[in-house]
Amino acid sequence: MKDDTIYALASGGGRAGVAVVRVSGPGAAEAAIAVCGLAEKALAPRRAQRVRMADPATGEALDDGLLIWFPAPASFTGENVAELHAHGGPAVVAGILAALARVPGLRLAEPGEFTRRAFENGKLDLTAAEGLA
Repeated sequence: MKDDTIYALASGGGRAGVAVVRVSGPGAAEAAIAVCGLAEKALAPRRAQRVRMADPATGEALDDGLLIWFPAPASFTGENVAELHAHGGPAVVAGILAALARVPGLRLAEPGEFTRRAFENGKLDLTAAEGLA
């Protein structure tokens, strides 16, 4: 499971102005490329890039938003991380999560899994990890 690439809504649930969907693991770059239609060389580390998010299977537009790429080890989890910042409406969030579900090699994160990976990779100590709970 540690080598899996995981994704989930990282911001709070419910209605919000902005939703953050995080992808973490070895396939994070491929997931960002698939959903945002970028070339790998276009992933600019730690810079917000405006992107058009679309379902890679159908090409259906999902949203215009931001992509922030955090290459390992300089990320929250210590792994490669892509964050998709999109409009926070339930339909947009559901569309992005459904699109990521169709990217081969990705799976939905379990509750607390991003924090557990951050702890295991030395990005958080136990007190900080418990504080996030």
